[in-house]
Amino acid sequence: MDPQFYKEYYELERSSWWFKARLNILEALVLKHTYKNQSLKILNVGVATGATSEMLAKYGEVTSVEYDKDCCIFLKEKTGIEAICASLTELPFKDNSYDLVCAFDVIEHIEDDKLAVEEIYRVLKPNGNYFLTVPAFQFLWSNHDVVNHHFRRYTKSGFNQLFIDAGLKINYSTFFNFWLFFPIALTRFILNLFPKKNTESSGSDNDIVATDGLINKILYAIFISEKALLKFGIKLPIGVSIISLGSKPQ
Repeated sequence: MDPQFYKEYYELERSSWWFKARLNILEALVLKHTYKNQSLKILNVGVATGATSEMLAKYGEVTSVEYDKDCCIFLKEKTGIEAICASLTELPFKDNSYDLVCAFDVIEHIEDDKLAVEEIYRVLKPNGNYFLTVPAFQFLWSNHDVVNHHFRRYTKSGFNQLFIDAGLKINYSTFFNFWLFFPIALTRFILNLFPKKNTESSGSDNDIVATDGLINKILYAIFISEKALLKFGIKLPIGVSIISLGSKPQ
């Protein structure tokens, strides 16, 4: 893949309203559900350009895994993070190794998502926690999913069934990106009515989340307002994405 893509994605992860608000929300839930003032041994799978690993490093020792070899090289050069090039379906770690396993918007890229969750179970310590997010609702499928090589989007019940089947306990699960769900759903519905024209744009949502200036600040404020609700354990009834947090029984 073009190294310019990683450079642009690196900037996006640290400046865009969607990535910044999402990262803030993820950190709040790590603090609420998994961190007990003791350093954790953390596995972060699908680290992209490293923003989530940098956040998780505040709470313990992070092992970063990325499937794309070129992305691993970029990470090392740009951030110093030495990511292991591996797949979530075949993790090169011993059983019962980690206190926390994270995979943020990862398993929708994996054809055998059942095997991916079984691997999470295998490497988690007893009483260890998992924390995953995925995109919601197949009817929101768009060219963004195509260009990012997604296999599916999820319902909350279908997503959580993966963890139940693997023997994991679900402690908290909810939709998020609730306030912006309806405008995003309407936009995707309209765009899907028309064939994509040949343009320089990839057609991914990165063109939208890269908003500058005042609009970026407004969208950030809307999205981040959900953090208070999620911290109190409120389950949002609908959203663009889904969170599942849980644990491996003793």
